[in-house]
Amino acid sequence: MPYDVRTQSVPVRHLAVVQRRLRWSELGSKLIPLLDRVYVQVRAGKIVQTGHNVFLYTDATKDSVTAEIGVEVSVPFETVDDVVYSSTPSGEVVSTLHVGPYSALSGAYDALAQWCKEHNRLRAKTFWEVYGDWNEDPAKLETEVFYLLESP
Repeated sequence: MPYDVRTQSVPVRHLAVVQRRLRWSELGSKLIPLLDRVYVQVRAGKIVQTGHNVFLYTDATKDSVTAEIGVEVSVPFETVDDVVYSSTPSGEVVSTLHVGPYSALSGAYDALAQWCKEHNRLRAKTFWEVYGDWNEDPAKLETEVFYLLESP
């Protein structure tokens, strides 16, 4: 799939998340259960979701990453059980839109890495995914992928 890669300056996105340090091999099995913990509080009315699901990854190393899995909210809030306030960083990012099944998201990451290599830009250890509205047809799923760029 061809990807339209672009740079832009983005504002902070306010998030309600559950945070965990995970090994890369654990991501597939751990992310949805973490998101479910956030939705327990949304359904109980303790957190007001105002946007999409967002998976924020920070402090990435070769072996692991801190995953902050949750939903967009409009303002900071007090911690509810293990759901805490967080936010994506503001600043310059490289991003692309992935259309298709989540299992093929690696293509979007490859496109961002290639763009950074071609433009001599360094990716920070912070990146995130914003999941569009659900669709039963996996070919129609939309996920925006963002990488924070280091200052030139």
